[in-house]
Amino acid sequence: MKKNQTIPELIWQFFCSVKLAVYTLVLLAATSIVGTIILQNGTPQQYLREYGAAVYNVIKVFNIDDMYRAWWFLALLVILCINIVVCSIERLSTTWKIIFPEKIKFNPDRFRKQKNLESFTVNKEALSLYNDYESFLSKTIGKVIKEETGTGIVIYSETGRWTRMGVYVVHLSIILLLIGALIGSLFGFKARLNLDEGATSDTAFIAKKREPVNIGFSIRCNDFNVKFYDTGAPEEFKSNLTIIENGKESFTKDILVNHPLRYKGINIFQSSYGSGQPDSVVLDIIRQSDKSVTSQTIKIGEEIQLPDAQGLFELQGFLPNYDFRGNNLGEAFIGKITLKDAKEIQIAIPIKFPTFDKMRKGTFAFVVKDFEQKYYTGLQITKDPGVWYVYSGFILMIIGCWITFFMSHQSFFIEIEKAGENSSKISISGTTNRNNQGMKLKIKRIVTKLKDI
Repeated sequence: MKKNQTIPELIWQFFCSVKLAVYTLVLLAATSIVGTIILQNGTPQQYLREYGAAVYNVIKVFNIDDMYRAWWFLALLVILCINIVVCSIERLSTTWKIIFPEKIKFNPDRFRKQKNLESFTVNKEALSLYNDYESFLSKTIGKVIKEETGTGIVIYSETGRWTRMGVYVVHLSIILLLIGALIGSLFGFKARLNLDEGATSDTAFIAKKREPVNIGFSIRCNDFNVKFYDTGAPEEFKSNLTIIENGKESFTKDILVNHPLRYKGINIFQSSYGSGQPDSVVLDIIRQSDKSVTSQTIKIGEEIQLPDAQGLFELQGFLPNYDFRGNNLGEAFIGKITLKDAKEIQIAIPIKFPTFDKMRKGTFAFVVKDFEQKYYTGLQITKDPGVWYVYSGFILMIIGCWITFFMSHQSFFIEIEKAGENSSKISISGTTNRNNQGMKLKIKRIVTKLKDI
């Protein structure tokens, strides 16, 4: 470390450290493991039940319940991004000089000492061989440089200087991935929206936190259909949705599982469904004394008179899951009976248990005779403005890794020396910045071709 360094120099030195990159990657890996173990975006009750109050306080302080959006996690991504940029800039000048030298130079002695050096003798004069070899190298390798020595001629050719930029392509891909992740975390969301048939909404809710988010336009569920297998399991369910913007219908589309609707950067996925509230129901009103039955159609929120003017009945609502003493009785209608003596009785009318209300042993018992089954569609709505940065990063990473691991800067050296009256000694070797074994095999293939010239 230099003495009397300025603050900018110290900051630059800090961020161009390879150790910083290693430590940051280790921290990101460790915290990511924590994020997979601890439930993300859960409710306070879930954390208290699972971990207790003390651990839950730690989780809340460090935003571990939404870790990938926590300030410290985003800060680690920013540090890694800056570190990669600074390291690349620090080393780019040296690489640039190698790729674009003012003048290509080579040291013959360096090539003469290579382990892949191959030699053979040819019954031809050196000058005629040079013309043939120069033509061969220029076609198969690249530009040829000639240099005369006291004993003969030296030929140099190279290819792939630009492949040294492969590592910088990888660095750029990582930066794009990090930028995409940051943009997605800061400006994206994943939310849910349950829509009854015929309902319209422009507001979804962040999963589990129930935080509202305006999606920028309205969605109307025109229709929902579900097909079932003979076993009762759902075979297919789809929603017919209309996008409404500025009070005008933009378009209508059916969405199914794995066939989402995409509009202005918003992805709308079919994720679930459930029983919606029917508009009306046909009830059988049974007089318990003589078992006489009166059928009556009644709407949600409507109040009707009981037979013989015994009182009033109001249909208050519909529950997709009715809990009775810890038992889920499924779909049920909820109502209120007001008798002549002003006594009010709250009742539940489960659809699957027609004898349930009879057990109350009141003057009248209620049974669901018929109703039009309605559903709500469960939509998952996501926005990730950084996704194209991520896609670009993945593409560049593939390209960069291919260049880095499968391509290289290769230099070839051929020395032609006079060996006799009409014979010449040929020596050939090469250097590469990676895959020396592959270079050795390539030298052997070139030797075979040169012998045939």
